[in-house]
This record gives sequence, structure tokens and C-alpha cells, in this order.
Amino acid sequence: MNNHCMNQLKNIREKKGVSYEDMARKLNISKAYYWQIEHKNRRLSYEMAKNIASIFGLKPDDLFYNEYKSMTTK
Repeated sequence: MNNHCMNQLKNIREKKGVSYEDMARKLNISKAYYWQIEHKNRRLSYEMAKNIASIFGLKPDDLFYNEYKSMTTK
């Protein structure tokens, strides 16, 4: 994930008042696992991208399309 994408995810999470712990609980993963996703230390699967986006009432493309596009144009 690029920094813009992760900054967007972090900004949305914080704007909605959702903590790392809340995200982890909703995703049924550990807080550390979620932190690693948001800080680019863990690869994000499509299924996880769908789950994260759904928490915010978004589609995965709304959060992650720019990252996918940048990966395919390199």
C-alpha cells in the first residue's frame, strides 16, 4: 500500500472515531495485525480490503483503488 492510501484509511478511521482496537474487533483480528496493515507492514488481501471498506460503508475501490492502480502501472 502506498502512503496516500494508508493515510486515507487512517484519516477515515480517525474521523469516524474508530480505534485500532475497534477495527481489530470488527475484523476479528488482533490489534497488532490491523496496525501492521495500516502501517504497510502486512500485505492486504482483497477479502480484508472488502471487510475494512464495509466497516465504513464504502467499496474497496473507494479506499484502495489508487494503490492497485499504482501497482499495475509500474
